[in-house]
Amino acid sequence: MASNNFLGYMMIEGNEGSIRGVALITDTRGIPKEFVRTDPLRPEALDRILYGEAFTSYAKQSLILENLLDAVSNDPQIWLCNDEEILEPLRKVSRIKTLMLEESPHVPLDAAGHIEASAEPNVYLIQAYRNGAPLRAEFPEGTRSDEVEQSALILTEAGETMNILEPFTRLSRALTYIATGRA
Repeated sequence: MASNNFLGYMMIEGNEGSIRGVALITDTRGIPKEFVRTDPLRPEALDRILYGEAFTSYAKQSLILENLLDAVSNDPQIWLCNDEEILEPLRKVSRIKTLMLEESPHVPLDAAGHIEASAEPNVYLIQAYRNGAPLRAEFPEGTRSDEVEQSALILTEAGETMNILEPFTRLSRALTYIATGRA
């Protein structure tokens, strides 16, 4: 798999009844390059008994996530997720820079590309856009400062031509469409 100037978005939704996942690879304008999904995973009663409370976490991390990554044919520069539960497993399985992104309520930082450490461990504010609030970026434990800087550069470059968080809305709508047949 060749590394490209692509962003990778990963989303897994569901509960004990049904869990499914989707991955979207976009260019730095937000144009889709690849979309993969898993079939819903519906555990049997015996699975729920044997795995207990660990079933949902195990299914998200070991079954859904690994299948999505195996199905992707384009490696992104960075994987973005919006679920802390899959942040570390995504990094371990993919071996590509990985972070969890969210909106932040903070005032804009000095300039696009500016990074500010948060009081929370492994969390940084990244000013990916010229205007507007910085993004809250949570990195897996053990992420080096140069990886944070590389990730901020990727996000800042993409932020010039796209809303970086918007593909998560698309993925959520895609999951709803897959489940119900309605957008």
